Amino acid sequence: MSGRKRRILLTAWPENGRGRKPDHSTIRLTIPLLRAIFNQMVVQKRASLDAVFHALADPTRRAMLRSLAAGERNVGELAAPFRMSLAAASKHVRVLESAGLVRRRIQGRRHLCRIAPSPLAAADRWLRFYERFWSRRLDALEALLRAEDTKGNPQ
Repeated sequence: MSGRKRRILLTAWPENGRGRKPDHSTIRLTIPLLRAIFNQMVVQKRASLDAVFHALADPTRRAMLRSLAAGERNVGELAAPFRMSLAAASKHVRVLESAGLVRRRIQGRRHLCRIAPSPLAAADRWLRFYERFWSRRLDALEALLRAEDTKGNPQ
């Protein structure tokens, strides 16, 4: 490591509260300021489709979303069928919110939630690509079953 980089790292050390540098070295643990390492696969912000599928992965959140499809509900109404605390229900709602599936508005002490269906449309588009795969497989299965029915029941 060059002297200049070493000086930059030494001056960047946090003080230990007593006005002195720490007793241990962090030079090998510190990434030099002039050479940043980026791993796009790790640093990348979670895509909205990933957040939607993460939110839908939990049966409680799916049930809450289904309930919201009938109309606006407060967090207490969303929590009621599950016998969970308002804090736990609020955490579920926050996951749905971060995926963009729910919009929350605060009216006094009440937190009213409503469904926001646009992220579901993106998930539906993604799933429709694979629908072709399953449709072909199911059509082939149907043809096979019909062929077996005609062999076993000649008219």
